[in-house]
Amino acid sequence: IVLDAGSSHTAVFIYKWPPPQENDTGVVSEHSMCDVEGPGISSYSSNPLAAGTSLVHCLNQALRDVPKEKHAGTPLYLGATAGMRLLTPPLASDAVLSAVAATLKSYPFDPPGAKILSGEEEGVFGWVTANYLLENFIKRGWLGEWIQPQKKTLGAMDFGGASTQITFETRDTIEDPRNEVMLKLYGQSYKVYTHSFLSPPRDQVLKRLLSKLLQAERYQPTVHYPCWPTGYDKSLLLSSVYDSPCTEKERPSLALNTTITVVGTGNGSLCALHVSKLFDFTTCSFSHCSFDGIFQPELPPFLCQAFSAFFYTVDFIRTVMGRPVHLPSDLKDAAKTICATSWSELLQKAPKLEKRLADYCAVSMFVYLLTTKGYTPPNHSFPNIAFQKKAGETSIGWALGYMLNLTNMIPAEKPSSHKSMLYNYWVILILLFVITTLTSLGTAVCLLRRSKSSTI
Repeated sequence: IVLDAGSSHTAVFIYKWPPPQENDTGVVSEHSMCDVEGPGISSYSSNPLAAGTSLVHCLNQALRDVPKEKHAGTPLYLGATAGMRLLTPPLASDAVLSAVAATLKSYPFDPPGAKILSGEEEGVFGWVTANYLLENFIKRGWLGEWIQPQKKTLGAMDFGGASTQITFETRDTIEDPRNEVMLKLYGQSYKVYTHSFLSPPRDQVLKRLLSKLLQAERYQPTVHYPCWPTGYDKSLLLSSVYDSPCTEKERPSLALNTTITVVGTGNGSLCALHVSKLFDFTTCSFSHCSFDGIFQPELPPFLCQAFSAFFYTVDFIRTVMGRPVHLPSDLKDAAKTICATSWSELLQKAPKLEKRLADYCAVSMFVYLLTTKGYTPPNHSFPNIAFQKKAGETSIGWALGYMLNLTNMIPAEKPSSHKSMLYNYWVILILLFVITTLTSLGTAVCLLRRSKSSTI
């Protein structure tokens, strides 16, 4: 059981796999999942006990989903991400983790405790998950033997509420050692580049955009916001914008309990201009950078898996707005269309998404700029980005890779050359088929001879 404690919400995943004697490499599948109601655990810093209580409903579901006789032997992991990394002071995150760990220990599973993942761990585990599920490391042959497909790995792009990660295998020199991870999986070595951006992600994007808008408008009582639809307005406390490390440097001298009314104007071109200011391409102390002076090797032209908010944004464009996304221009045009759609029209199209509906203009524009300019991809690579939530029946994200690592499900050495148990089943089936065929042929010959004898 893995609890993915993100900045905006927590999801609980239950994974299963056959017993070791049938599965010496650990082919894992998702058994079930549960979305925890309410915000992420980092939002409970002022009431840590409530963070633990918020998990009870999904943990009770886990009690039902995991067979009772398996409870004691089922590991229970919680990994917290950028929301908890952003908490200040550090004692606040310690209190929340302690409360969460106490709740986990009250269940009959095997709880090793709760941990805050680094951004690099989050990125690498997401990369492992995507390539594991797509059988880029190892797969089962038609006779049941384990084979390494010799396929190129794909890149992974994760877009969460408080951080975004990009991870891919590269042969280039990684000039910043903080971005290099060496992995040995199934006897193969992989040099992986990974970086986690703390400020650009979904919720932080919105706060930084509002911060820059308020600065430009000199904190007038009413400001006009091109990234919200017409017909939508909201009164905001300055504290709700400047409560993040991503915006604290821009905090004004005004009292944070000051209220400002923000009115949507739905101007896609102007919104794109505001969003583009979140990317700084002016400084780079390396041979090649993405943005904000961060080293990044050139993106390879092969497939890249984009999940989490990348998927949800593109899925909104496809299903709610009814527009295809095959080319960068499709994404740009769709973002402008969302911006130009009034609040009443958006509500009519997607009433169940009301909570985040007003922000799809800004987020869509950000996804467009990040995937086409921010990560400086080759011009022909966009069609190779797969915006997906699942591979088969299993969710793509860092949770599965985290579990595979903690349970040593992916060995460093190449799997043994002996066939898996399924090979024996194949041999038995083939022998049965041969015996049945020979018996049938023998019976047919005997019947034919008897038929001839009786005729004579």
